[in-house]
Amino acid sequence: MSREPCPIHFCSDGLGLSAADYARLLSRLVEDDCDLADEFSLGGAVTRLEQRMAELLGKEAAVFLPSGTLANHLALRLLARRGRRVLVQRDSHIFCDSGDCAQQLSGLVLVPLGAGHTSFTLDEAAAEIAHEEEGRVRTPVGVISIESPVRRRHGEVFDWREMQRIAAFARERGIGLHLDGARLFLATPYTGIAPAEYAALFDTVYVSLYKYFNAAGGAVLAGPEQLLAGLYHERRMFGGSLRQAWPYAAVALHYLPGFSERFAEAAAMAGQLFAALAGLPGVSLQRSAASTNVARLDLPGAAAVQLPERLTRRGIAIRAPVRTASGARFDLFVNETLRRRPIAQTIDDFLAAVRGR
Repeated sequence: MSREPCPIHFCSDGLGLSAADYARLLSRLVEDDCDLADEFSLGGAVTRLEQRMAELLGKEAAVFLPSGTLANHLALRLLARRGRRVLVQRDSHIFCDSGDCAQQLSGLVLVPLGAGHTSFTLDEAAAEIAHEEEGRVRTPVGVISIESPVRRRHGEVFDWREMQRIAAFARERGIGLHLDGARLFLATPYTGIAPAEYAALFDTVYVSLYKYFNAAGGAVLAGPEQLLAGLYHERRMFGGSLRQAWPYAAVALHYLPGFSERFAEAAAMAGQLFAALAGLPGVSLQRSAASTNVARLDLPGAAAVQLPERLTRRGIAIRAPVRTASGARFDLFVNETLRRRPIAQTIDDFLAAVRGR
């Protein structure tokens, strides 16, 4: 017999819907709206989602794609008009988690910057661009791609001032700009910068549909209408025109309205919890000034590894521990499930479990 999921969890960016939850939601959505169906990712809920995302991001157009990997790849492919080299963060999803797809499928060369850091600087980017163009064979940089927040850097955001400087520099030189904004919408409560304000610096921006909009998959790539016109042909060429994509688009459309307000509330509640945890003797709660919805909790003692079990009994789920020399470490992901009960109760339950009760 399967166990019901905990009402509150710190395991991912989204609600963590079960297959049964998802099926029930789709059933309700279909009953309420008879015009959801698409034809090879054209029309219905897919078109409505594209239009709404373009509006929220301040872009002329948007295109549904089945994955963020394809969204990022096609964006770089479209923008690499000045040259085939692409500057990326060393710890970015594009560089670390997509294999060599951009190189093998589109002839692009990824050049990593900022190893060990969330951000790279304008000076680093300018030096690399100059270096690429001063060789005996000129190899100009065609695109600068920035991921923010950065998953491999525990959800930290790229430095805003440096991002603005890099964007202005690239614009002056005709270098394309792409934002891997998979988690862009959840960053706003922490930075105070709206998604459209971030997106305005870039030609294209990708947003995930499953990380916190709770779809089973999918992505949206937004940008200028002229640039994205006809992209559905390349989407099909790369095998990305799903026969029917409405089950993804309809769920994302369902959770999109009011998301910013709901997530801001969850972030504020999490702030109270983290402050309470940080006040416990021997407990370390790590969050940098660039952090968004991920916090790292270090607990001392051999019994620290039992924290997930103690929390589960109280209706709270966290990820499995990573053992450390002094105890155990846990990455806690803030999401909307925090809103399911009063934060005072969650704090009491969490503190009791940390104390071994």
